[in-house]
Amino acid sequence: MRTALLTTIAMLAFATNSILARHALSDDAIDPLAFTGIRLVSGAAVLALIVFIRARAETRPMGALKGSWSGAAALLLYAVAFSVAYVMIGAGPGALILFASVQISMIAWAIVKGDRPAFLEWTGMGIAIIALAYLVSPGLTAPPLAGALLMAVAGASWGAYSLIGRGSHSPLADTAGNFIRCVPIGIAAILAGVAYSRPTTEGLAYALASGAIASGLGYIIWYGVLPHLTRTTAAVVQLTVPAIAALGGVVFIGEPLTVRLLVAMAGIIGGVTITLLATDHRRRRRAGQMGVTG
Repeated sequence: MRTALLTTIAMLAFATNSILARHALSDDAIDPLAFTGIRLVSGAAVLALIVFIRARAETRPMGALKGSWSGAAALLLYAVAFSVAYVMIGAGPGALILFASVQISMIAWAIVKGDRPAFLEWTGMGIAIIALAYLVSPGLTAPPLAGALLMAVAGASWGAYSLIGRGSHSPLADTAGNFIRCVPIGIAAILAGVAYSRPTTEGLAYALASGAIASGLGYIIWYGVLPHLTRTTAAVVQLTVPAIAALGGVVFIGEPLTVRLLVAMAGIIGGVTITLLATDHRRRRRAGQMGVTG
């Protein structure tokens, strides 16, 4: 139950990021490079402060920088590609390309590593993906090739970041370390973005909220639950994000609540639930067989 609750909170944080980015970038409130830079730098600042306060409370030295350069590179590539692609491609096809790329990259790696999803798991994944395609289908016109490729790169990069996080033993320190490594390029992105287009107050607020809250704190939680999820489960559960973001658009932006949205959400949540239950059953059965063998 704890893992399920924390996973839900992480998905809410990811969906919040989509809503904040939609506000900021679609209204030209801020340049995508400046948005990305502020997101990374503010996230790093909040995480570093939390690490410092925690170390002081436990009366221990800060220690070496955690995380990894591979994790930082995946995070940086995801953040830059996502923001730039968001102004080149519509929200509908963008969401489909992004999360399809996440699924393909993570599930392909899971299969390479020997994780063989069972029939019900494939069925649940199929239902969720079809429902996601149904949700975004009104915007499925031929997207610009550059935007589509960038969104695919963003999805694959996020998949890589999630896979790296499955080995994390210190979610807070590792997430902070990954963000801190991105700070120099983040500052350069801010300078480049501000030089190109001066951001509005709203754009700055959206970027700060995205970095300090939705990204920084949300990614700590995600790194905390990843070791408790299989690669396949970690991939599939993220299919809920577009549905949550769409619902957030209804609540916070005033977008209409349609039958299409309700049907798609039911399909996505139902498909993910089938996959999670089937995965849990397979793991329990495997554990039981190992117990009998032992």
